[in-house]
Amino acid sequence: MEPILKWAGGKRNLLPIINEIIDKSEFEPEVGNYFEPFVGGGALCFDREFPHVCINDLNEELINVYKQIKKNPTKLIKALENHAENHCKEYYLLIRGLDRHDSYKSMDNVERAARIIYLNRTCYNGLYRVNKNGKFNVPMGNYNKPEIVMKDRIWSISKYLSSNKVKILNKDFIDAVSEAQSGDLIYFDPPYDYDNEGFSTYTAEGFGYEQLKALKKLSDELVERGCFVILSNNETRNVLNLFENDDRYEIMKVKAARVISCDGKKRNKANEVIIYGRKK
Repeated sequence: MEPILKWAGGKRNLLPIINEIIDKSEFEPEVGNYFEPFVGGGALCFDREFPHVCINDLNEELINVYKQIKKNPTKLIKALENHAENHCKEYYLLIRGLDRHDSYKSMDNVERAARIIYLNRTCYNGLYRVNKNGKFNVPMGNYNKPEIVMKDRIWSISKYLSSNKVKILNKDFIDAVSEAQSGDLIYFDPPYDYDNEGFSTYTAEGFGYEQLKALKKLSDELVERGCFVILSNNETRNVLNLFENDDRYEIMKVKAARVISCDGKKRNKANEVIIYGRKK
């Protein structure tokens, strides 16, 4: 299945590499559980369609999207059809600005999910960025015919989420894997570190070096618990310094395509790492 959301840093172009790592591991999907504490667009989860899954994200709006896809696909599609019919710059700004009003807190969950999908499909590069007050602030992208409704994709994901043992959580990444046991697979795809620019603004709380260190500590605990851990990030000094001298992990350096404009054909190559390990 293809993801419903475009997501900055999405892993679709790295799926062959990550899937090869998983296939060579000892993970048994019919027995073990798959955890994705920073699910984002969920490219790996929806590609593999694991039967026992726990997806999580600290982004409440994102998690509401997945909950509504699971529970209310028909209503969600109708709401997206309305957005598609009205789409223009003025309408985009109107919908983007809804979270500036107190009434937004009482908005129907389906309407909130449709808003996020609409903004995601029409904003610049599919970015999810908020200001320090947690308000969505990405400008509209320059797309001729943005795909907004995606009926077939919504129904496919809804069926998957409903017919398998899938937990959808909105917790801190540490709490999201509290039930992980020996033999489980955990894939961490956190907000990326940048040597010069700092971490990307994904939630109002942000994700910085202290969180990255906490993630390394958590990864160590999971490895010692008998889990198979995979982590992706940029190839930065911070990331390498934390992992490269730990013989429990392998570090694979890769070149990943990154969109640099609204034209998907214009891409550059970023230096990234895929780190993976389990108890020796």
